[in-house]
Amino acid sequence: MEDQIKNTNPETIIVDNQEVDLDLFIEAFKELKTSQTTESKAKMKYRQEQELKPYQAELIKLQKHLENNNKKMIILFEGRDAAGKGGTIRRVTRYMNEKHYRIVALGKPTEEQKTQWFYQKYINHFPRGGEIVLFDRSWYNRAMVESVFGFCTQKEYDDFMRGVKGFEKDLVRQGTILVKLYFSVTKEEQNRRFEKRKTDPLRQWKLSEIDVQAQEKWDDFTNTKYEMLKQTHGHKTPWTVLRSVDKHKARLEAIKVILNSVNYEGRNEELEYIADPKVVISGSREIEIMEAQQIKKGKFIG
Repeated sequence: MEDQIKNTNPETIIVDNQEVDLDLFIEAFKELKTSQTTESKAKMKYRQEQELKPYQAELIKLQKHLENNNKKMIILFEGRDAAGKGGTIRRVTRYMNEKHYRIVALGKPTEEQKTQWFYQKYINHFPRGGEIVLFDRSWYNRAMVESVFGFCTQKEYDDFMRGVKGFEKDLVRQGTILVKLYFSVTKEEQNRRFEKRKTDPLRQWKLSEIDVQAQEKWDDFTNTKYEMLKQTHGHKTPWTVLRSVDKHKARLEAIKVILNSVNYEGRNEELEYIADPKVVISGSREIEIMEAQQIKKGKFIG
């Protein structure tokens, strides 16, 4: 039997009967754990992307159905900054026929647009027959961001809130399929994502001045969210709220909501289309939850 080396130096450690510098050992251990964590995350992301694929294949069938029947579809992606709207849009469109969908993300209105009917800049991007248009933020900017930051007058806000339901009912009555998705994230998770954007050079472009102020104005956004849902949720033009702390679950459930909005041919009946009630909340139910929060805690939570 080999003699065991006795360690008398507190700055070293015995590994395989050899004396190793303790700091080097700790550094090597951390690198190993980081490598294992990275590998584990990569495997998890791969599994998640594989889980989405059967539903993404269904989206292609839905798209074909719209094309064959000359139907138009508009999907609104709304919610707080860093709530997961952009990532969901990318998963929805990843395998779609790019000739039959468009993603619209409008910037600040031009001076000319400011003189036009409010909806004009959006109508210019509406779908033709057989096409899907996905709005990464929509006319509801007026109800949320513009209202919170004072980018519109009180009269402009009031006019919008009074008229938007009629505007959307006309769209639906004339044959446009309208899906309204609101991505809901917690204050803590939003802050975590903002901090990640600050340090990640690949995400820093996402961080704007408005993002920086979003945490400070959390309660203001929450109040305007409630008013928006309360006044613009309806039977013909309902809101669907998605809890998006878990991005993957929110993406999967958003795709299900879109698929369930159209009765298309060739649906894969082996897939589960029933929404997860922990992730998908109807607009009316979200209103009830927020009103209960106000009664219990004296204010809306999120």
